[in-house]
Amino acid sequence: MDLFLRNADVFDGTGAPPLRRDVGIAGGRIVAVTPPGPGIDAGSVLDLDGLALAPGFVDIHTHSDVSLLHDPGGDSKALQGVTTEVVGNCGYSAFPVHPERHDDLTDHLARLGDAPTPIRWDGYDSYARAMSAAHPALNVAMLTGHSALRIAAMRNPYRPATPAEIADMARLLDEALAAGAFGLSTGLTHTPSALGDAAEIGALIEVCARHDALYATHARAVAGGELDAIDEAIDTTRRAGGRLQFSHLALNDPARWGHADRALERFDAAAAAGLDVAFDVYPYDASSSAMVQYLPEWTQAGGPAELRGHHREPAWRERALADIRTGFFGGIPWHWDRIVVTAAGHRDDLPGRSVQDIAARWDQAPEEVLLDLCAELGSAVQVVLHYRTEADMTRFLAHPLAIVGSDGNAQPLREQPDRPHPRAFGTFPRVLGRYVRDRPVLGLGEAVRKMTSAPADRLHLTGRGRVALGHAADLVVFDPATVADRATFAQPRQAPAGVLHTIVNGRFVVRDGAVTGARPGRVLRHGR
Repeated sequence: MDLFLRNADVFDGTGAPPLRRDVGIAGGRIVAVTPPGPGIDAGSVLDLDGLALAPGFVDIHTHSDVSLLHDPGGDSKALQGVTTEVVGNCGYSAFPVHPERHDDLTDHLARLGDAPTPIRWDGYDSYARAMSAAHPALNVAMLTGHSALRIAAMRNPYRPATPAEIADMARLLDEALAAGAFGLSTGLTHTPSALGDAAEIGALIEVCARHDALYATHARAVAGGELDAIDEAIDTTRRAGGRLQFSHLALNDPARWGHADRALERFDAAAAAGLDVAFDVYPYDASSSAMVQYLPEWTQAGGPAELRGHHREPAWRERALADIRTGFFGGIPWHWDRIVVTAAGHRDDLPGRSVQDIAARWDQAPEEVLLDLCAELGSAVQVVLHYRTEADMTRFLAHPLAIVGSDGNAQPLREQPDRPHPRAFGTFPRVLGRYVRDRPVLGLGEAVRKMTSAPADRLHLTGRGRVALGHAADLVVFDPATVADRATFAQPRQAPAGVLHTIVNGRFVVRDGAVTGARPGRVLRHGR
């Protein structure tokens, strides 16, 4: 036996109360789960008296598609107890790849907040090999992004697709799913995914249904239409016969704050009618994205080069500014003091400042700041929007269909000029500390279920997500009395408290609260 963990309070991932158990590991698998007993011959023995042992957390919603290539350690997630990252969300993925459109895909992936990454692969298999060759500390499971499909199948993806182009997208998706991708994602507020209509999306969900793969959607956001977006996702998935994972459920329109129950009623009704449906949520009352997402859709159609080329033309500029003044996503009102720049390329003076503050300093209107920053820096400008309420978020988090997902990239903790959303550094400990122990919204066993077996089951991720014989030894050890997030919006790059050990495939990637440098992660494939 390689490792023997003694006297742990084991949360097995099913939601059941903890049991005091000894857990043995050999060859990267769990080979013993027994009541406490005498010592055993093992390469290493660790006494966990008073500590919780749980399956490693499966982060069902991440954007680590290229961040794990840049920095395979994934410290921000490993230190939280995450052992598996699910990438390819919100319509973004690093595959498929058209040989003549590498630059288009590179620019699109830059919206995830990472440095532009040269594309050195041609599809799912070669991207998976590139990820494996990087030797990530964490396991990686991949969804296929709708925007990537559009970029690969369409010479101009910023328009409605023809039947032939939809058929080509379906073929590319089928190939990726057959090779091991876990499903499809859309990003229906992100261009070019936003250009896909229900018929196009339905055709792709049908491909997922044939593979019993998951459909994850960042739903279409229109002012006053957040509840309608839920209906669209449910109706489209039902007609196509698929399984729905609704991404980062939230109410971002101030006109809809306080309407959490109306949103949840839709999911309850869909589940009662037989739809295989769930949603994920992260425990913060703010979102984050590339600033360019909030420009009028037509200004994004030509990509960053056209935006740079046109934004000073008087007629084009006045039309763009007039549209921006009406609000974003069709009329959600601007609260410029709630929109804070987190990264801005070489402009190290901007992170941490609101658009309102920058506008005052530059003596410009806020809408001009928005347009000019996007034109100058493109996808490098990232923002946090404080456009949610904790009350709505906790209603979503407590619901039985909810799964915890960070929506954050795996990142290093070393200090940098940017100030990314703290979700990348604190999501899972924040739930365990703030919303289990300090302001109880969930029981500890149920919280662990939402982080482990629930996401593993959604993905059909076999052999993970539970403390059970034969399962992969992906495990986390934490102290329920002290676990807490320490990342803040002002200082996000901080490790959490109370997470002592993270074990991936039987090896410590975090031990005694410090990263070990081990890189035992694997690329996981659907059905393998």
